[in-house]
Amino acid sequence: MKRRNFLGLMGAAGVSAAFATKAQAAGNVHFKGYPGSKGVLFDAVRCIGCRKCEEGCNAVNNQPAPEKPFDDLTVLDTWRRTQNEAFTVVNKYQPGGGASVFNKIQCMHCLEPSCASACFVAAFKKQPSGAVTYDESVCVGCRYCMVACPFEIPTFTYNDPITPKVLKCDLCEANIQAGRLTIPGCVSKCPKEALVYGERKELIKIAHSRIAAAPDSYVDHIYGEHEMGGTSWLYLSGAPFSQIGMREDLGVKSGPELTSGALSVVAMVPALWPLLLAGLYGVTKRTDKINKKEKAEAVAEAVAATQEKAQAELKAAMERASADKEATVKREVAKALEEAAKAAEVAEQGEKEEEGA
Repeated sequence: MKRRNFLGLMGAAGVSAAFATKAQAAGNVHFKGYPGSKGVLFDAVRCIGCRKCEEGCNAVNNQPAPEKPFDDLTVLDTWRRTQNEAFTVVNKYQPGGGASVFNKIQCMHCLEPSCASACFVAAFKKQPSGAVTYDESVCVGCRYCMVACPFEIPTFTYNDPITPKVLKCDLCEANIQAGRLTIPGCVSKCPKEALVYGERKELIKIAHSRIAAAPDSYVDHIYGEHEMGGTSWLYLSGAPFSQIGMREDLGVKSGPELTSGALSVVAMVPALWPLLLAGLYGVTKRTDKINKKEKAEAVAEAVAATQEKAQAELKAAMERASADKEATVKREVAKALEEAAKAAEVAEQGEKEEEGA
């Protein structure tokens, strides 16, 4: 094994360990939200499906004009989802075949975002204002955020192969913080007060007051108050939420809480590889000074030392792990040890081939 090759492997192992550590940290840190954080209340009972919110979002984010103008309501006849050039869309539903009900979708800005938990480079962050923002400068394009989001919101710029990025609503965070806006662009355009921007706790009060004032018009539930640990976007509806495109199977636990157990052991396995590679490099440095038998013994010694250190890692991990995680940790460490032994065999075979050449 050449020194250059070894350093390359060490670099790869180091990066893997670093990424795994990030994943572990993200999986165990719960984003509890911030006192006074803001959000938006959407009232489907008041929404008339005018698409003014879409127009406002488009203008604020300097996005290209859509194929059909915003006053063309025939687009509502086809279900749509958010995309690179449309951070919010309105869809039309007819629950039970009755009157049309309109629903607006965009990033929910979860109090404990699954996208932030899944991102090992911290490209997504929950801000004190309530917004979940994205930093394209650190994004590596892995798209774990897209898989993690229970609302299927983040979109990927597949048409930009050089500098692809993930796009979604950011609650107009940059514009509001810079003083260019006082409320999100979509909210500013709503003619029926179907959208209300303010502190989340106050929005919940407003929602309860609307339900109390017209109990026959509303479902007695505020969607987003507790779903997935709570979201900064809150919803009212006169029809069951499942009939206007909202998931009702999410429960009240946040994404990070649901995945923290699985992610907590990720960092340990890649961490074993530098131990093995360091031992192998110590062997290969002496290629010209030791014979084949000594080399084989040295490789075996390196593997044994790696196994000993891995067992120590396992013991320490077991002391920290809860009973329900022990089986998972054992399997992962056993797998890592098996792969380490195979790597040692490959390295030894490579040395033999070099000698025979």
